[in-house]
Amino acid sequence: MEVTKPWIDDNKYKKDRLLEAKYEAELAKKFLEDGLYRNAAGKAFQAWKALLASLSVDYIQEISKYFKGKRRMRDGRTVSYAEWIVAIMPTSKMASVAQILDKILDNDIEAYTDIAIKLHEFQYNGLDKSGEVSSYPSLDFVKMDLEKLLKEIEKYLVGNP
Repeated sequence: MEVTKPWIDDNKYKKDRLLEAKYEAELAKKFLEDGLYRNAAGKAFQAWKALLASLSVDYIQEISKYFKGKRRMRDGRTVSYAEWIVAIMPTSKMASVAQILDKILDNDIEAYTDIAIKLHEFQYNGLDKSGEVSSYPSLDFVKMDLEKLLKEIEKYLVGNP
């Protein structure tokens, strides 16, 4: 599946990213059931990232107030930096985009984005009782965050792909 870009067809882009979120969340649930916590964390993160991108497409104008400038694409097309962020949704920009969306929508998206980023860190670093490279001292906390994030993703996906 190739995801279209928001500057080509924003409605198709939203649908593609919601479908991606659905598939990634399904895999995360399966991995969680099988006790594969790091894999589940990675898939839950990817699901949230796709969901965040799909939610952002309607707010490119607002996002562009914070992210100014242009980006040149491989095909030579020039797009706004905000459109590029929404299309790529780099991990480094997720918290900022979530903060913007939370300001507009007042829906705790920033808090869930923080959970997704913590899970992403856990995917790469594993558990850490000292709390220096991971926020999770035990799998119990990982499981709680995974369940919470997957439940929130499911809310957004109801009635969508």
